[in-house]
Amino acid sequence: MPQFAEVLLPLSIQGSYTYHIPPTMVLSVGSRVLVPFGRKKIYTAIVSMLHDIAPKGYEVKDILSVLDPYPIVRHPQLKFWDWLSDYYLCTPGEVYKAAVPSGLKVESETFISPNPDFEEEVPGTLSDKEKVVLDFTTQRGRIQIADISNATGFKNVEGVVSKLLDMGAIHVSERVVDNYRPRTEACVTLTIDQNDDEALNRFFDEVKRARKQEQLILAYLDMSHWMSKGKKPLEVTKESLLKRAGVSAAVLSAAVARGIFSIYKKEINRFDTLADNLINPPTLTEEQKRAYGEIHRSFIDKDITLLHGVTSSGKTSIYMHLIKDVLEQGKQALYLVPEIALTTQLTRRLKAVFGNKLLIYHSKFSDNERVDIWRKLLLSNEPCVVIGVRSSVFLPFSKLGIIIVDEEHDSSYKQQDPAPRYNGRNAAIILASMHGAKTLLGSATPAIEVYYRAQKGQYGFVELLTRYEGIQMPEVKVIDTKVARKKHEMRGMFSGELVYDCGKALTNGEQVILFQNRRGYAPMVRCKECGVVPQCENCDVSLTYHKHTRSLSCHYCGFPMTLNDLCPACGLPGIQVVGYGTEPIEDDIDKVFPDEKISRMDLDTTRSKAAYDRIIDEFSAHKTNILVGTQMVTKGLDFDGVSIVGILNADTMIRFPDFRSHERAFDMMEQVAGRAGRAHKQGHVVIQTSEPDHPVIGYVKNHDYKGFYEEELAEREQFMYPPFSRIINIYLKHRDNGVCMEMAVRLSNMLRQVFGQRVLGPEAPLVGRVQNMFIQQIVLKMEMQASMPKVKKILRDTYERMVAADSRMKSVRLYYDVDPV
Repeated sequence: MPQFAEVLLPLSIQGSYTYHIPPTMVLSVGSRVLVPFGRKKIYTAIVSMLHDIAPKGYEVKDILSVLDPYPIVRHPQLKFWDWLSDYYLCTPGEVYKAAVPSGLKVESETFISPNPDFEEEVPGTLSDKEKVVLDFTTQRGRIQIADISNATGFKNVEGVVSKLLDMGAIHVSERVVDNYRPRTEACVTLTIDQNDDEALNRFFDEVKRARKQEQLILAYLDMSHWMSKGKKPLEVTKESLLKRAGVSAAVLSAAVARGIFSIYKKEINRFDTLADNLINPPTLTEEQKRAYGEIHRSFIDKDITLLHGVTSSGKTSIYMHLIKDVLEQGKQALYLVPEIALTTQLTRRLKAVFGNKLLIYHSKFSDNERVDIWRKLLLSNEPCVVIGVRSSVFLPFSKLGIIIVDEEHDSSYKQQDPAPRYNGRNAAIILASMHGAKTLLGSATPAIEVYYRAQKGQYGFVELLTRYEGIQMPEVKVIDTKVARKKHEMRGMFSGELVYDCGKALTNGEQVILFQNRRGYAPMVRCKECGVVPQCENCDVSLTYHKHTRSLSCHYCGFPMTLNDLCPACGLPGIQVVGYGTEPIEDDIDKVFPDEKISRMDLDTTRSKAAYDRIIDEFSAHKTNILVGTQMVTKGLDFDGVSIVGILNADTMIRFPDFRSHERAFDMMEQVAGRAGRAHKQGHVVIQTSEPDHPVIGYVKNHDYKGFYEEELAEREQFMYPPFSRIINIYLKHRDNGVCMEMAVRLSNMLRQVFGQRVLGPEAPLVGRVQNMFIQQIVLKMEMQASMPKVKKILRDTYERMVAADSRMKSVRLYYDVDPV
């Protein structure tokens, strides 16, 4: 039996740690264990390897306990975590922390308590702050450091606590906290044996004058089938019993106090149970049947296939048939979508077909809900389909048959912060290969890299270039806002033609979507007298104005500022808003069409799980007829009644300083245009821009993806951008700008000694300071065939050499972003 275990900790530390396995403990790879780490901390670790090789040079600590009778991580999850760690240049601990729901990561919380025997050796030894903290701790008895900070308002409570600890004035202890709570339901039962009729008669005698308690007993006897001797009574929930008896909870409490009933908690399934009246997937059209057949034939030779299908061509119907095929083989399917908003609509369609076999997984679910889904997949090998966002790739699948990545081009598949900064699409491809499963990538505007690989024969390739039932692609009209302004045809943010088209559609009972890729009321406010623009105190950005709260806030760190009528710099009443986000669009369109109901869909209005459902349901049911939104409205949503889509400002998308800006602009405009005319009628799209002759606008107008792809590919080949190279952004952050710049210059020079011309920079990014941390960026352009584990080792060795040469490097936060989007 192995004596030692290598474990992964949910921390940003390199490699694994070795612990001794106590003689009576039984565990296996993937087990969840509690281990001590540091002086007093306790963490949940995952066992990654078992062996008999005793480490040398230090004393090995014992594993404290095994938390589960079975491993919570399956094969090949640990292998998948290793790949993510190597490719995205992060630590295995960071992958583990992102992969496993918080409810499965038991951690210790630090508490401090007063030492009753402490006395000051010399009166006046304690500072005023130390006295306040010690007095507060003495009053409370046992308290967390965060509570002291909140109560006293002291910023550096940790330092004060550390000094009190050194003096022996306080003790520090750890309490292990398990945040997972199963879903339970209160049930009621009689406190007697089922065959004890004498005791039952005694209960009725006791409640002769308490008619409502008597009703309660009678209702219970009926619901539980208590009098059916020889059969176990049915469970009766507290809620259903009170409803049947028509009494209040106080009546039940009185019966419990008499000893008639007892109440117990029963663990229940969080997932909805559906009837068996399921429907078949939608019948495919001839074009869809052709594409469906070609996908199957492609899967014979290729593990990855791209389905390039125009908007409203019926890709979802094909996905359903492919999932049905996999489930009939006894396997599991993963259906990835880029945004939580998409799961709302798709869930209803998929539930009608797959019923209880459908599971939903995303970040708006509570920790407890995510743990239940994790356990359901872990303990069951039954065929099922999971629909979710990028984090769904971490679930413990057992028999994965297919992964469908819908809207595969979408930048939302890329994790930004914290690490691992992975791309859900690319991770899904690797996960499928480890399971021996197939991957289908679907999009109306495929990512340039994906389309390139499909054209080169690395992926299978299937096209679906006609809309469902032969509906024509939407007609695109381009409005030159410079000309419209000169002719005084602009009504605020809306051109006269857009207002006319919207009015005509609304009169006909149709719906309108207005797209502006900026939330808030205005990008900034400015004093027209002195020109001052309020800036964030922590970041190098202007504050965004939110009218409904009449406040300014930073969209990077959340820094708030109240907006006053007088300029804080010159004291004059010259404050004016500059630019516009989704909030003023909502206000202004309400003035144009005061009789129409309007909804807004952006980050500010969709912070809860229910908010997505409400907005989408109301628009689908025509309770609202105008939807104003950011890029959330471009993500494959299906609304039959939309005939007009207005893109209010195409310029900001086209002119963003990034090599992917044209691709993002084309994708967004083509996708939002695709929301128009999806049921029996051609839709219309109005694009407002000051550059009507820009090539990207022309490609969107003609729905010409191939033309756009060829021009974009030629530019990227000329300047060696993906798919002809792999980009790695290296970021350095520090509170001192001088230190940050100096370390960045040194690091770039050391990297040039190894990578030569592949290193670009350093320079400050577009936003050079966030949360009081100055930022420098180095770009590494690597060949596609370069080994990422080798690159990771070189970068790690270079960092360690820098730390050895200059200790200031330890205080610099360094991280990597592979394949930025």
